[in-house]
Amino acid sequence: MALSHLTSSSRSHLLKPLSTLTATLRRPISTSTDPLTIETSVPFTSHNCEAPSRKVDTNSQELLSFFRDMATMRRMEIAADSLYKAKLIRGFCHLYDGQEAVAVGMEAAITKKDCIITAYRDHCTFLGRGGTLLEVFSELMGRQKGCSRGKGGSMHFYKKDSGFYGGHGIVGAQVPLGCGLAFAQKYKKEDTVTFALYGDGAANQGQLFEALNISALWDLPVILVCENNHYGMGTAEWRAAKSPSYYKRGDYVPGLKVDGMDAFAVKQACKFAKEYALKNGPIILEMDTYRYHGHSMSDPGSTYRTRDEISGVRQERDPVERIRKLVLAHDLATEKELKDMEKEIRKSVDDAIAQAKESPMPEPSELFTNIYVKGLGTESFGADRKEVKVALP
Repeated sequence: MALSHLTSSSRSHLLKPLSTLTATLRRPISTSTDPLTIETSVPFTSHNCEAPSRKVDTNSQELLSFFRDMATMRRMEIAADSLYKAKLIRGFCHLYDGQEAVAVGMEAAITKKDCIITAYRDHCTFLGRGGTLLEVFSELMGRQKGCSRGKGGSMHFYKKDSGFYGGHGIVGAQVPLGCGLAFAQKYKKEDTVTFALYGDGAANQGQLFEALNISALWDLPVILVCENNHYGMGTAEWRAAKSPSYYKRGDYVPGLKVDGMDAFAVKQACKFAKEYALKNGPIILEMDTYRYHGHSMSDPGSTYRTRDEISGVRQERDPVERIRKLVLAHDLATEKELKDMEKEIRKSVDDAIAQAKESPMPEPSELFTNIYVKGLGTESFGADRKEVKVALP
C-alpha cells in the first residue's frame, strides 16, 4: 500500500509533539500490534549484574515509529547545522546526529513520569519527550515560541510537564541534579526513576562520583547514562581516561555496556535499568555511540579523527539505516514508501523553521524574569531591599 493518500501537512501540525506529528505519516498496516522479536546487534557486557536478553519484544508499529522519530531527529539536526552557518542560530550549538538511537530507545522503555536530565546536546531528547519542531527551532533562534521562551538557546531546552529537566551547560553538573530528582522520587514514593545523561568527557568529573556515592548509600532510583561518543571537546577518550570502561566506573554500582547505535538494545537496557533501580538503587549504562558532527559548531570534527572513520561508522552502524533495514526485512514498507515518509518529514521541518522565523524575539524586559523567586528567609533581606517575585515555569 502506497503513501499516496498523505496530504501536505498544515501549519497547525507544528504545534503537536513528535508522536502526534509522525502519526500522520503512518501506513495503515503499521498499526499492527502483532508481536515481533528483534535480536540486538551485539551482546550486552555487564558488570556486577546479569545482562538482559538480546531478544527484544516489539511490533511493527513501534518499529516504524522508531524510523519516523529518528529520521525526524536527523533532519532536524541537519537543518540546525544550516541555520547556524547562516547565522540564524547564535552562541553554542551541539548536534546529536548519529546518537538518535539513545533518545528513541530510552523513551520507548519509560514513561513521561520518569525524569531525564542531560547536558547541552539536548535537542533530540527534548523532541522525544514530546517537544515540537516549532519549539525547537524557535529556541535555537532565540524566539518567543521556543521551549525556554527564546532565553535558553541550544544548551537549555526544558519541558518540566514531561519530566525533562534540561539541557545544562556546565560539564557534568546535571548528574548531581539528576540524583536530586531521584531523591525526590524516592521521598515521594512515586515508583519512578531518573535518567541522568552525560558524555565520556564528563565521566571524569569529581561531582559525578560524589553524586553516585550518596545515591548508592541511599539506594536512589537513578540511572547514570554515559553517552560515550568516544570524543570529548577535540580529545579522544583514550587520551582523557585511564579506564574508558565507563560502565565499570562505579565499582560498587553495577553497570551495563550497550550498543548505543541500536535503538532496540537501548530500549532493552533502559527497561532493565529501570526495573533494577526501583528495587536496588543506582546503575550505570554506557551507550557506545558516535557523533557525526564536531563537539560543537566551532569544531570541524575532522582534526582529531579521520573522515574514513566517520564514513565507516555511517556505513556500518548508522542507527537510522539499521531500522530502515529491519523495516524492509519484515516487509513493513517499501523503499519508496520510506523515502516518501522522509520527504514529509523534511517538509515538516522546513515549515517549522519558517514559522519559527516569524516568532518575535523576547522583549528586553525578559532579561529580568526568572532570575529570583521569593522563598524561605527572604524577609531577612530587609524592608529597603526590593524583592522580585516570579513564577518559574
